This record gives sequence, structure tokens and C-alpha cells, in this order.
Amino acid sequence: MDRASDNDLARLFRAALEGDERAYSDFLHQAARLVRAWARRRTGFAGLDPEDIVQETLLAIHVKRHTWRSDGPVAPWLYAIAKHKLVDAMRRQRRHRRIDIGEVEGRLAAEEAETARDWEIGRALQTLTPGQRSVVTAISVEGRTIAEAASSLEMNETAVRVALHRGLAAIARRFGRE
Repeated sequence: MDRASDNDLARLFRAALEGDERAYSDFLHQAARLVRAWARRRTGFAGLDPEDIVQETLLAIHVKRHTWRSDGPVAPWLYAIAKHKLVDAMRRQRRHRRIDIGEVEGRLAAEEAETARDWEIGRALQTLTPGQRSVVTAISVEGRTIAEAASSLEMNETAVRVALHRGLAAIARRFGRE
């Protein structure tokens, strides 16, 4: 997650803590999407359901929302809660079986490739202006629609389309794929 996305998430959470129900709903929706992706990468060979981790994390966020420092980033706080919920689930499961490396080597290689892909995406996004970066991240990385991105970024849909086009064109020029 880049700094702009974390700032957007923190802005939503601050508004939620001040009583904005819509912001809280949007925050929980985005947090669930982030935790779900995180949990899927970590629960595959542990035999756990990632949705259990997501739900327990969201519940803990609600209960412990007062512990977040509003002047800091929200993603590390969010992932720390998710990590603790994953550890708790693994402890409850009490599995101490040996895993054959053949069972997990494909997943480990895929996770390594995903990490490399994430690094390349981050590198490409760093070449954009902040506005283009927000739009390209919202649509191309997070999978939002034009309308959803426009709403969350407080832009009109035409401006989102223009910023997306210009951002993708800038990435293509930068990396030699016109």
C-alpha cells in the first residue's frame, strides 16, 4: 500500500472516529479488501479460511478503534491486528504437523513472484503525479470502477478517465511500451 492510499484510508478512519457512518462503512470495506488479500497469501497451506481472519480483524478494529493514533498511518496498525488474529487462529487450530516442501513450494514461488510484481507496480506508480497515482491505484491496482474511484477521490468521472489515461500513458512511455 502506498502512502497516498494509506492517507486516504487514514482520512476515512479519522472521519469515522468523529461519527461519520458513511466514512466508517467505506473504511471497513477497504480494510476488509486489504486484509482479505493479505490473509489469502498467508493461510493457504495452514488450512485456515482467510474470511475468518478478515472477520476477526474487522471485529478487533471496531473494538480497538480507540487505540489507533490518528496522527499516524493506519495500514501498519491494521496489518498488526490481522497478524495477531492469524496467530490466534493458528494457535486455536493447534496443528503441529510436518509439511512436505513439495506441498508448499509452488505457493512460495508464487508469493515471491507476487512480491516482485508488487515492487514493479510500486516503481511504476512512483513515476506518476500524485493525482494520477491515486487514480491508477484505485482503478488498476484495487479494481475499483470509474464511478467508485471518482466518488472516493472526490473527482468527477471525466477527470478520473483523463487522469487514468494520462497515468497509464506515462507509465507506458517510462517503461518503453507505447
